[in-house]
Amino acid sequence: MKPAPFLFLGIFCALSFSFVGLVLTNQLTYGAFTTHVDEDEGKAFPQPLPGLAAQGKLVYQDLGCVACHTQQVRREGFGADFGERGRGWGERQSVARDYLRDERVLLGSQRVGPDLRNFAARKNADGTEHNAEWLFKYLYAPTSVVRESNMPRYAFLFKTQPIIGQGSSKALKLSGALAPAAGYEVVPTSRGEALVAYLLSLKDTYAYPETKNIYTAPAPKAGAKQEGHK
Repeated sequence: MKPAPFLFLGIFCALSFSFVGLVLTNQLTYGAFTTHVDEDEGKAFPQPLPGLAAQGKLVYQDLGCVACHTQQVRREGFGADFGERGRGWGERQSVARDYLRDERVLLGSQRVGPDLRNFAARKNADGTEHNAEWLFKYLYAPTSVVRESNMPRYAFLFKTQPIIGQGSSKALKLSGALAPAAGYEVVPTSRGEALVAYLLSLKDTYAYPETKNIYTAPAPKAGAKQEGHK
């Protein structure tokens, strides 16, 4: 008897079992997930990305930020992402519903830099918030903001232009060697503005029904030092 039919049948069965285990099982588990409507707030969570932030996600992908940054807060016992002795990267672990609106999930695989899933909810080591002004300067010259930063400069996301009138309200406040020549100012490009809008939209603090029994990190004590952005 020729072995070809049995070989074909074996390959077919192997592929079928793989499909069921890897695709169909996950579809049955997560395919029915929907947004969670909070009747008190009158909103459906997770919220969709604003237009500019959605453009910024494309810039984030284009620049390869996912190579150095993850977007997943691991559960307790799998890493010190949160908790009393954690890095302060989130108040709870990430769950599947957090990524419901993401057409492409940017989990990442390496943490050369910090996890960014809850970037907008965190504060700097000195207690200040991550606002647009802080982010623009950090992208333009990282070590001028965080001395020990190992992130490369993204100066190409900015342009130097002549000052007209009172100048642009978006101009970076630079001094020393970073300051532009007299009569000029440094402002973010449209790609730079979009990227910052995306980073400031990364905030997963809403408690879904499936997260209520998950450990939640206590509020940091006054004066407690948190790990800054590197």
